[in-house]
Amino acid sequence: MKIAIGADHAGYHLKQDVLEYVRYLGYDVQDFGTNGTDAVDYPDVALKVAQAVAQGKFERGILLCGTGAGVCMTANKVKGIRAAACGDTFTAHAVRAHNDANVLCLGGRVLGPGLAQDIVKIWLETPFSQGERHLRRVGKITAIDEAR
Repeated sequence: MKIAIGADHAGYHLKQDVLEYVRYLGYDVQDFGTNGTDAVDYPDVALKVAQAVAQGKFERGILLCGTGAGVCMTANKVKGIRAAACGDTFTAHAVRAHNDANVLCLGGRVLGPGLAQDIVKIWLETPFSQGERHLRRVGKITAIDEAR
């Protein structure tokens, strides 16, 4: 699976840890920046990652900012993206199994590296359930995308 990853300055340090961990797990991952702690605007990085996923160049994306909320809001503006901000392993599992989330958003200022790794591993390894009710609900999300 090909993974796109990106962060603003507030998510930079955790991104570096997550990037290394995703590679350790054996995934093909491309870093979309930022490459340091100088201030950058999170929408710029989030848009690059979300577009790469929406265009099918990557199966999934991981975005980080201070809270995970800003990159999540931005990514969800891109047609075809179902981004979810996760701060716990239960949510990481649920957004994959029930919502087929294709972008994971994490907060560099609210998560430590151990919990972030647990969240990432569960999110990457959990398949979409394909259950009828989940297919129906994701279909409704897709219909909203198509209508705008």
